[in-house]
Amino acid sequence: MVPRINGVEAKSIFTKSGLPGSDWVINPYNGCLFGCMYCYAAQIARWKHPDEEWGSYLDVKTNAPELLKEELEKLEKKLKSKDFGSVFFSSVTDPYVGMEPKYRLTRKCLEVLADFGYEGSIAIQTKSPLVMEDIDVLKRLKKVSVGFTITSLDDKVSQFLEVKAPLISQRLGALKKLHDAGISTYAFVGPILPHFLTDKKILKTLLDTLQQAGVNEVWFEHINLSSKIKERLYNYLGKEAPELLPLFDSTNTQEYRDHLDHYINQEINSRGMKLGLGKVIHHRSLPKKK
Repeated sequence: MVPRINGVEAKSIFTKSGLPGSDWVINPYNGCLFGCMYCYAAQIARWKHPDEEWGSYLDVKTNAPELLKEELEKLEKKLKSKDFGSVFFSSVTDPYVGMEPKYRLTRKCLEVLADFGYEGSIAIQTKSPLVMEDIDVLKRLKKVSVGFTITSLDDKVSQFLEVKAPLISQRLGALKKLHDAGISTYAFVGPILPHFLTDKKILKTLLDTLQQAGVNEVWFEHINLSSKIKERLYNYLGKEAPELLPLFDSTNTQEYRDHLDHYINQEINSRGMKLGLGKVIHHRSLPKKK
């Protein structure tokens, strides 16, 4: 299927964030061509595309850089500062989705922030090594970090759930190169897949590998099985790997979450690594076993 690319004009680009750990968010695109089966953004972004499959469309916000410059200048006049808090790229897309080399919207937005002299922290989270093409711009920013989503060390696992995203092995290589270039890096392990608890060696090996790539800060997020996300994921698993359904069901209790939280904290602390936000992230309460 050929994805549908739409040029749109955004009304705002520097928007308040509802995500933990960030005050503002910049989404140069709406939608994402990676089509990850567990993605929460599939439900948030689809209000403009109710009948289109996640991964089949991308809205390109053609005026994003110009709009960002205007909004930063207005906030500076209002707040008398160049630090408005922490900024996150991006919440409902990957900032380095496959069309970025053509449109360069993420790069242009980063250039706007650099030219403005933004003094707050900026975090970029991606699954794509394309971010390495912007190292020159990243070095102009005062407080920037680049994170990669790492849900497994197995490329086959990542390809199964992160259908069109770059391979995990490519992401790990990019993390090391960014670290060697002097860019602050982190890893985002989210969603935490069930295999982390069924085989405890997986987490140990993952953290060892991340440390070897120069990563010292790791964020963890429990899998979100709210109704819409669960429906899409389970429909896919039911067709492609029904034997995995009971394993994913097992994640949906508070006991599972507590057990995994304890294990993650133990492994992080034993290595002297930093846990993002100081805790494992979750977005909803879970039932206790009866």
